[in-house]
Amino acid sequence: MGRLKSALEAAIALTLTLAAPALAAPRPSETRPNIIVILADDLGYGDLGVQGGRDVRTPNIDRLARDGVRLTDFYANAATCAPSRAALMTGRYQQRFGFENNPGAAQRADTTFGLPTDRLILPERLKTRGYATGMFGKWHLGFTPTNTPAARGFDTFYGFLDGAMAYTPGGSSGSKSLMRGMSPAPMPAHTTEAFTDEAVSFIEANKDRPFFVYAAYNAVHAPLQTTPAYLARVAGAADPRRQSYLAMLAALDDGVGKIVDAVDRNGLAKNTLIVFTSDNGGPTWQTTASNGPLNGVKALALEGGIRVPAIVRWTGTAPAGRTLGTPAMGFDITTTALSASGAPPDADLDGVDLTPFLRGSRTGDAHRALFWRSASQGAMRQGRWKLLKVEDAYYLFDLQRDIGERNDLAARNPKRLAAMKAEWNAWSDHMAPARWGPLSRSGSASPGELKALVEAYVKGLPADPRSLLYGGGPE
Repeated sequence: MGRLKSALEAAIALTLTLAAPALAAPRPSETRPNIIVILADDLGYGDLGVQGGRDVRTPNIDRLARDGVRLTDFYANAATCAPSRAALMTGRYQQRFGFENNPGAAQRADTTFGLPTDRLILPERLKTRGYATGMFGKWHLGFTPTNTPAARGFDTFYGFLDGAMAYTPGGSSGSKSLMRGMSPAPMPAHTTEAFTDEAVSFIEANKDRPFFVYAAYNAVHAPLQTTPAYLARVAGAADPRRQSYLAMLAALDDGVGKIVDAVDRNGLAKNTLIVFTSDNGGPTWQTTASNGPLNGVKALALEGGIRVPAIVRWTGTAPAGRTLGTPAMGFDITTTALSASGAPPDADLDGVDLTPFLRGSRTGDAHRALFWRSASQGAMRQGRWKLLKVEDAYYLFDLQRDIGERNDLAARNPKRLAAMKAEWNAWSDHMAPARWGPLSRSGSASPGELKALVEAYVKGLPADPRSLLYGGGPE
């Protein structure tokens, strides 16, 4: 009897030992954080309350900054929409695969337009890690059936493929071609609210597994369209165009608040990485977006075209209420998300994992240098220094002392200028040629036109970018 009891106890102990790892193993959603990337469209650097905007009302985005880390020197990979999104999805300089310019509308885009299909992009990579993936809003990275969100790793897609979209059914401009998956979808009463509702529903449906949400709003991109309810909330604006813009911004802010509330309501705050940023700077002449205190506008490699708001909330990982001044870029979001998911390091990625910077365990510069190139424009950021190339002209700015890029130091720093020019040229020589031309006239403008425009911005003279940068439409 004693031997039987001992054998039984040994068998029970062995069973418990073998079962222990399974019993103790955390749910997948507890080991791999949920990832939410909220991308605004054409948002000005100064158009958030937390960024110093005086006439804006963005309480939800401002709260996100208080609960997270605000990156003061964060950049889009391009001064226009599609190329910066290409870098975000791939984690690489988009110039490596010729995705240098906007494509134009779908009906006139180059037949080769789209992301390369020989490499996995962010949602495809996260799917291999067990993530549910959902995208809501603007794609702008391909029109062919093999290069749409549904074909590139998103389990759920509700949005549009083109560069601009109407906000309401009665809007007089902008596409009204929405899609759900690969099928046409009817126009909602308000696209900003519809994209928010879909994102929230996706979070609710996938709260028990790791998920990736890409909320790529078309707000606050042209056309200036909104609803009477949102207009009433900003009735104090004197300029009707600015009133419409502020109403569109309020809807975007509401959307951010509802997405964050869905995370918190479901007890996911400590296991969700939330990133908010914009795809490029604001087109002030077109929408009234404010890039203050920066100089320049969307489509220019001045700071106003490429430096964008950025906020990261990662409760329990990134201490709340901090600012981070290391220069960083859109593709760093990709690398950071992949690292958080547990994906192995990939030497082909140009982005850097920002986790140690967000935690505060690492300081200094995340990159030795950052680079931009689009047609006859180029730029390089190295520490406090910024090299700007426009046609055959070069400028040098000390951004620590001159965030507004008014004081060109090229003539006073010939050695630094020469070294940065050489490094930018070496980088550019390793990139692929552009696979399609720029939408705007800036790539084919007569010699001196673009240079004269940028010179006017640098000198604080009147500058009208409309005909040169956007001869063809609101993209």
